[in-house]
Amino acid sequence: MYKITFALLSGLLLASCQLEDWASPGALVPLTVDQDPDLPALAINGTLLHVQSYGASSDPLLVMLHGGPGGDFRSLLQARRFAEAGFYVVFYDQRGSGLSKREDKNRYEGADAVQLFIDDLDALISHFQIHDSQKVFLMGHSWGAMLAAGYINQHPGKISGAVLAEPGGFTWTQTGEYLSRSNSIRFFSEALNDAIFPEQILAGRSEHEVLDYKASFFSNYENAPGNVIGNAGPYPFWRNGAVAFEALIDNADRYGFDFTTQLHQFTPKVLFLYSEYNEAYGRQWAETVAAPFPHVEIKMIAQTGHEMLHFGWAGLYPVSLTYLNELK
Repeated sequence: MYKITFALLSGLLLASCQLEDWASPGALVPLTVDQDPDLPALAINGTLLHVQSYGASSDPLLVMLHGGPGGDFRSLLQARRFAEAGFYVVFYDQRGSGLSKREDKNRYEGADAVQLFIDDLDALISHFQIHDSQKVFLMGHSWGAMLAAGYINQHPGKISGAVLAEPGGFTWTQTGEYLSRSNSIRFFSEALNDAIFPEQILAGRSEHEVLDYKASFFSNYENAPGNVIGNAGPYPFWRNGAVAFEALIDNADRYGFDFTTQLHQFTPKVLFLYSEYNEAYGRQWAETVAAPFPHVEIKMIAQTGHEMLHFGWAGLYPVSLTYLNELK
C-alpha cells in the first residue's frame, strides 16, 4: 500500500518538477535557524534553537513542549491565546528538531542524551525567567509531556504547575508498553525509506535533509485505533528531526530512563489530559502514568485523538486555562 502511494507521489513530483529544482537549499525541507538568519533563534546550551515568544515578559511564564522526539511547535501555535490571558508563552523547537540546528547522531550518544534535552529546557527557562518569583508553567504534548515530567523530576521547586497531554510513559518500560499499542509500523524501516522518493532527487543532499524529508511522510500518521477519527486530517509542521528521533529512541532502548524518582516532591496539582478517541490511551492508562504525582487532576478532552492540542483545541483551552489561572 505504502509503496504504491509513494511511487505515485514521486511520479507526480517528477512530472511537475525538474530535478535541478530540488538542488537549491530549502527546496526539499525548510531551512533551519543556522541556515536562515531571518528565523527567530536563540543560542541555548551549546546549540541554536528556533524560538518564538508571545505576551508580556513579566507575566507568568508558560513553556510549550512539542512531541516527538523530533517534532516541532507549529501544531501548538493556537496556544498563543494564553498570552491574551496574561501568560508569557514561549515556544521552541527542541534540539535537532523542527527548525532548530541539526546535530550529528554522535551528539546524542551516551547515557546522558536525554539529559541534554532537560538541560536545554533549564537553560531556556533561565533565559526567559526575569526574576525568581516569576512563576513558570510547562505544557507538554506526548514526548513533550514526558520531557516536562523529566524536568520536574530534577527541578521540582522551579515549576509552579504543568499540563501534560498524553505522555506515553515516565519510564522506558512504560513508554514501550504504550508504543506497542499505538504504533504498528517502523517509521525508519529500510523498505519504507526506499519507497518514498527516487534516490536521484536525494543525491547530493545532506543526511539530515534526506532523513528529515523521509520522516515527513509519517510525521502526522496516527495509527492507534480511534486517532484517525479524532485527528481530522494532517496537522501542520515545519520539519522533522529524524536523527534526533532515532538517536533518542536508540538511546532509551539501550539505557532506559526513569522520570519518576522525585515526582513525589512536586506539591502543585498537575493537570493530566487524555483524548476521547485514542483507544491506545484511555482513563486507565492516564491514571497509571500520572500515579507518581501526589496531586493530579485527570481530564478527558472530548471529540479528539492524540493530537489534541491542534484538533481538540476548543475543548482543551478552557480546561487548561482554568487550571493555570488557579495556580497563577
